[in-house]
Amino acid sequence: MRFPTLVLSATVSLAACGSSSLKAQNQSFIAHWQSRVTATQSAQPHWVTPLVTVTPRLEQEFRTDFLHYYNNSDRHIWNYGNGKGLELIPERHTELLFNLPPFLDRSNGQQDGFGDVSFLLKERIFARNEEHGDAIVTAFLGASVPTGKNANGSCCAVVTPTLAMGKGWGNFDVTSTAGGSLPVTNTKGLGQSVIWNNVAQYRLAKTGVARFFWPELEANTTFFKGGSNDGKTQSFATPGLVVGRIPLTHDSSGKPGRLGLTFGAGEEIAMTHFHTANHYTVLTFRIPF
Repeated sequence: MRFPTLVLSATVSLAACGSSSLKAQNQSFIAHWQSRVTATQSAQPHWVTPLVTVTPRLEQEFRTDFLHYYNNSDRHIWNYGNGKGLELIPERHTELLFNLPPFLDRSNGQQDGFGDVSFLLKERIFARNEEHGDAIVTAFLGASVPTGKNANGSCCAVVTPTLAMGKGWGNFDVTSTAGGSLPVTNTKGLGQSVIWNNVAQYRLAKTGVARFFWPELEANTTFFKGGSNDGKTQSFATPGLVVGRIPLTHDSSGKPGRLGLTFGAGEEIAMTHFHTANHYTVLTFRIPF
């Protein structure tokens, strides 16, 4: 009778050891991943991500945005999510963004519905933190898939290559990105566009509560080539404020952990006679980790 008891005991012990080993491996994987992300971000500037312009910095976070704006018929539209989602740093020069489709809530008689799914790859080319030059250069490659319903998305897949760079001087920094929107098919109907964004940010202080406050001014411009808007240009000025990164965890010594909170708000205001919409109220919420 003792043999079955010994076998059962040994089986339970092996299962417990296997479970502990698997748990240790999982913890080791996560710890190694987070350690690499920390080292990656330590080598680049520590500015906060702007409201509209995609930052050249590599970030790891959950993000969702909300837009409220008016079309040219003066009907308001809500965009829930704004095509944001999960951002990961799988390698020390690379970031991957997996964006959820936005949901458009319309008041103009058109049907509500989800927009297109999009993805973005960032490849950091050059980076210096505040102690070694405070600058960065990164290449992007974005893509969207036509998953939108009820005319709330594009008819075709679109690829968007972009070059982004930034430079800081103390609490002040500027970022500039330039990219092209290139439809994979139906180029004649959709047309192409060049998107040029510029941002100026100022951190109110290096210490104290004021260190979390980043007022900013963005200029967001699109040049259209082909399609129904051929030859036209639209430009928006976007004043705003981003607050972050507020740490949500600390270690035993009081040092902030990776988990944090960032949020902000601003207003995109049309500066050109031609514009497809106006008065975009932008709200952003992010949980860096």
